[in-house]
Amino acid sequence: MTGTTAISLDVLHNIATRLRMDSVRATSEAGSGHPTTCCSAADIVAALFFADMQFDPKEPRRLDNDRFVLSKGHAAPLLYAIWAELGLVDRSELLKLRQIDSDLEGHPTPRLPFVDVATGSLGQGICAAVGMALNARRIGSDYRTYALLGDGESAEGSVWEAAQSAQFYALDNLCAIVDVNGYGQSGPTQLGHDLESIAARWRGFGWHALVVDGHDLHALVDAFASARATKGRPTVVLARTIKGKGISFTEGKGGWHGKPLKKDGEMERAIAELEQQFVDEHGAAPPAIPAPSGRQTRDPALDARPDVPAPAYGQGDKVATREAYGTALVKLGTADARVVALDGDVKNSTFSERFKEHFPDRFYEAFIAEQSMVGMAMGLASLGAIPFASTFGCFLTRAADLIRMAGISAVNLKLSGSHCGVSIGEDGPSQMALEDLALMRAVPDATVLYPCDGVSTERLTFLAAHQPGLVYLRTTRPKTAVLYGADETFVVGGCKVLRGSARDQATVVAAGITVYEALAACDELAKKGMSIRVIDLYSVQPVDVDTLVAAGKETGVIITVEDHYAAGGLGDAVAEAVAPHAIPVHRLAVREIPRSGKAEELLDRYGISARHIVETIAGAGRARL
Repeated sequence: MTGTTAISLDVLHNIATRLRMDSVRATSEAGSGHPTTCCSAADIVAALFFADMQFDPKEPRRLDNDRFVLSKGHAAPLLYAIWAELGLVDRSELLKLRQIDSDLEGHPTPRLPFVDVATGSLGQGICAAVGMALNARRIGSDYRTYALLGDGESAEGSVWEAAQSAQFYALDNLCAIVDVNGYGQSGPTQLGHDLESIAARWRGFGWHALVVDGHDLHALVDAFASARATKGRPTVVLARTIKGKGISFTEGKGGWHGKPLKKDGEMERAIAELEQQFVDEHGAAPPAIPAPSGRQTRDPALDARPDVPAPAYGQGDKVATREAYGTALVKLGTADARVVALDGDVKNSTFSERFKEHFPDRFYEAFIAEQSMVGMAMGLASLGAIPFASTFGCFLTRAADLIRMAGISAVNLKLSGSHCGVSIGEDGPSQMALEDLALMRAVPDATVLYPCDGVSTERLTFLAAHQPGLVYLRTTRPKTAVLYGADETFVVGGCKVLRGSARDQATVVAAGITVYEALAACDELAKKGMSIRVIDLYSVQPVDVDTLVAAGKETGVIITVEDHYAAGGLGDAVAEAVAPHAIPVHRLAVREIPRSGKAEELLDRYGISARHIVETIAGAGRARL
């Protein structure tokens, strides 16, 4: 045995047996769960945690610990059993698995100190693990990152997006382990136990692939030692296992996925069989987990919120908000070394390339792989970085499931979506983000910010960096005039009343590009002797309820205008805010699939131009409000 410790194989065998027993007891008590997938991976994690990983079991959030991501999150009882074996979780707590007052949930979440990111939506854990491995480089640490996948989840495209990212960045501090037990949820996996075909795929992505018997502890320990010694590329350990290992009536049999053993009969029989598998440890010493090296360069002073230079625009200047975003990123990066940037091969359009020019070591190109990009950002955020991941807003919807899981993980992730709405012009509907506000607003506790000019973009980007949790910043392709002075202040949950008087007959609420349409409509209506209030709702979530309600009560009606589909966007945010006060809300939004054209043509054709606002208020539409 050539692992990093000299622990007895007999001790490892008995640990794996206890892990199986704990997993069976916990799932049987819960009446739900996945005991057989825990049994297949028990030897893998016993060898990993007790003969290879270097970490402090009493301080699982210590930043220089080796990291472990359970990508196959349905094996959560096995993870909990590991930490019971390590002494951090009381074994009696395992029997509260899946109960509403227990943090030992059906799939892992960061409510637990030994879980960095939520997993369970398969194919995502490996993406986060890539980000964690990148983070080690960021802070100058030699910790390693391990991700345990199932062979079923390896059908997910996100796994291979992550694989190519890990190869591109030569992450030799990353080790993936695939529990190849041959079964998915509903039947056999694509390749079953054809380990050589599986290995060929990983080798094709440039990984060092090792094929082992996943129940041979000596082979597992040697494989992890080989992974640790491999330089210049990541390693994957492909472990051939048997689902339900150790229990005669479940071993290698279908129909057991997500099916706990019945407490009366099946569980007792399984426990009895497992108890018979304990071996004499011959007086071997108990496992001693190697401590982490402690090597890292992270400066604790960086935890303080930094000051950044004020925007340098003059009122009336023309600048695209996407460009102002790139400028703001550079200012943030200069002030705070925790800020990193990722992009999906559109950095010259999102202007994140400016960050790359100044901080190449903190810029990560994900190429056209948005799932991997968001997952990498999750991993970075989970360990202290402040990642800004940028792409066209429409392409972020491709990573919707990862964004959802980022919300569950409550990580400090910042997303920037550019090229939003029909205002992008001739590129057509495939490039127009028209669903993104609905997606982001649906994530609990997410913050959604939508600036209209260069000053508000910079200010809101600075706010995003230190707003806890998931933040989405929506930027626009066309240049817009700077409305705000450089000293203007903004707050999350705020808005700006740009026009208003005691004579206002309606309130128009806009954001981003439609702010300018609302202002133009205000000027046009003034010629007709009509006065309206114009609000820039730059914080779409949370919203400034008090200002909206006051405006609605004073003017009698609110008209929202947004470069987004009607469902889930600005109009819905405003309507939800004022509904308890019975204030009518009329929504102008894109209500059909758009086509190519010039920005101004599209805004008018799809009902969100100044002309439509004027007609809604002054024309026949006013009577229908």
